[in-house]
Amino acid sequence: MAYWLFKSEPNTWSWDDQVKKGAVGEGWDGVRNYQASNNMKAMKVGDLGFFYHSVNEKQIVGIVEGIEEYHPDPTDAKGRFGMVTVKAVKPVEKPVTLADIKAEPRLEDFALVRQSRLSVVPVSDDQWKLILSMAGTTL
Repeated sequence: MAYWLFKSEPNTWSWDDQVKKGAVGEGWDGVRNYQASNNMKAMKVGDLGFFYHSVNEKQIVGIVEGIEEYHPDPTDAKGRFGMVTVKAVKPVEKPVTLADIKAEPRLEDFALVRQSRLSVVPVSDDQWKLILSMAGTTL
């Protein structure tokens, strides 16, 4: 299993929106960066990810699971990019802010910090466990 982080502007697509989709989940569409797209190509069904509210909140608020692997993104008229489908698993007990992450020396190499503009980034096993602990959340 691999781990990921999905960034979304809460006024466009929020954790509450994701939860409302239930078991059918929602396609993570609109990604137009090749590196973020390649990250989604590497995802498998069952992979887990953090759901991160960007812009003003800048915090991890929930956990999602991949339920459909990379497939065409219907919002891309040129057909160059695809998407994965994810469903909400659970909210985190305590949101983990970007400031919390930057203050933790063991997360200095975290892609969220190093490549802050990417909307989908990998999370290592150690980073996943540490952030879950910071969030007071277990699976």
